[in-house]
Amino acid sequence: MSFGLSFTDLLTIFGAIIVSMAFHEAMHGFVAHWLGDTTARDEGRLTLNPAKHIDLVTTILLPLVLILFHVPPFFVAKPVPFNPYRVKFGEYGAALVGVAGPLTNLLLAVIVAFIMHFLAVGTQIYNIMSIFVYVNLGFFVFNMIPFPPLDGSRLLYAFAPDPLRKLMAQIESGGFMVIVLFMLLLFPFIGPVIQSIVENIYTFLLQ
Repeated sequence: MSFGLSFTDLLTIFGAIIVSMAFHEAMHGFVAHWLGDTTARDEGRLTLNPAKHIDLVTTILLPLVLILFHVPPFFVAKPVPFNPYRVKFGEYGAALVGVAGPLTNLLLAVIVAFIMHFLAVGTQIYNIMSIFVYVNLGFFVFNMIPFPPLDGSRLLYAFAPDPLRKLMAQIESGGFMVIVLFMLLLFPFIGPVIQSIVENIYTFLLQ
């Protein structure tokens, strides 16, 4: 159930996920608002309040059920709404909105990793920060995968030819079920690659 982690580690991971998720989702809204789309503001999503970005099923119940069945959990936040037709610069503006979340997680990881250089290795605060860096790097790498509806797909939309855009739109129309199928069918193959990338970035930041 714990996958080799202590109860304190699990609480720390959960806390890091909630905080990182709040920054991730809020930045989608802030960038969309900056580019002229007020959808997120109109729906009260321009906030770092995690409660506004939590979905009871996909953020809380789903990972708990996966843990109970001894399956590594994944979390899905309530997506911040935005209208790609209302942002400036068309598909390029939508791409900026998309990558704003993952890049925010990368920035958080860089900042906290920098602070860790001034802390003693092995202390509790160091370990908490280490988990926070790992979580944010995981958010960054996973969400930059150019597979709809993940954030990285917005970047691909901006440069892809029309046939590929149409295919991606069809995939994205599947919504949450697409993510479930992606995690069940593809993640077992790309998971080790993601983990390797995260660990390499972590090592680079802390060296």
